[in-house]
Amino acid sequence: MRAGTIFRLEKSGLDRLLSSLIQQGFRTLAPIERDGTVMWDVIESAAALPWGRRESQQPGCYRLEKGDANRCFDVVNGPQSLKSLTFVSREKLSSVRREADAGVSKINFYPVRPEAEKIAVLGARACDLAALAMQEKILTQGEYADPFFTARRDSLLIVAVNCMRSADTCFCASMDTGPKAISGFDLAMTELDAAFLIEAGSEIGSAILAELSLPVAEVGEIEAAAAAIAAAAASQKRAIDQHGLPQALFDAHNHPQWDDVAGRCLSCTNCTMVCPTCFCHAVEEVPSLDRGESERFRSWDSCFSPEHGYIHGKNMRPTTRERYRMWMTHKLGAWIDQFDASGCVGCGRCISWCPVGIDLVEEYSKVREEP
Repeated sequence: MRAGTIFRLEKSGLDRLLSSLIQQGFRTLAPIERDGTVMWDVIESAAALPWGRRESQQPGCYRLEKGDANRCFDVVNGPQSLKSLTFVSREKLSSVRREADAGVSKINFYPVRPEAEKIAVLGARACDLAALAMQEKILTQGEYADPFFTARRDSLLIVAVNCMRSADTCFCASMDTGPKAISGFDLAMTELDAAFLIEAGSEIGSAILAELSLPVAEVGEIEAAAAAIAAAAASQKRAIDQHGLPQALFDAHNHPQWDDVAGRCLSCTNCTMVCPTCFCHAVEEVPSLDRGESERFRSWDSCFSPEHGYIHGKNMRPTTRERYRMWMTHKLGAWIDQFDASGCVGCGRCISWCPVGIDLVEEYSKVREEP
């Protein structure tokens, strides 16, 4: 199979792709309509996809609504990203037990060995692939690579879907992370009215396409798909000006806009929970009632929680003003110094799922203005 070849998959043949993934032992997940949004859930038939649905997103507002009945991937995203599949919200790391050995009481430690099932996810977006690549860079490299994240990422097969429309809160085009998936996928699809265009991004993706024996897409279809993706990028109303970062945010340390946004922010942590790149976590010791065993768990945490900044008898960020300033400055600025890229991929989730409708792009623009 020639690298870069784009094939045509009839919409009626989508079940063939799902069957191929299932037969290879993958638990296959896709965005399924639930609780007023779309959530990752097990899928065995294309009929379970959100056909004829699209979403409306505004600051502090997310609604599913009626869309084109011939489309099943018109919902751009829900609150979940790929993070929930690789860096899970809560997991056991180790346990310690008090045990008797030849009449002598000893303390024994038992680390949890990371295991991961084979998961295929259908419907990942370009912004989430960019976020996953950033977490890979942070969590799989160096002396202290995370074995739990690594095991799950190595067992994950990704079928990406290019965005043919943008939500009102999207700004991935200004972050160079979408709306077209460029890398990080095994397969990538673009949905047209009558069919999907599909291409491979890995050896396993090429093997799946070879098994399906699909025809090559026509030039007109490829051009139409490219035009629709470009239109989705051009339609985005929000943009982050990355010129001058990170210094622009470092220079705004005492800007009065931090007080203004702190008066509205609830420190609820919603923005960091839905963010696909945030990886702050807390470690908790859970002892048994008889004090014979204790288990250590890791769970998602947030720099917006008051306890997160508590270090050795002092809270480093006791106010909402300091916590919001730290979050934005780190996300859009300091990440560049630390990881050579912004910590924001422009998915817009933090805007949609903020209960009071705080707009990251708007706040950033005001902070960059002269006080």
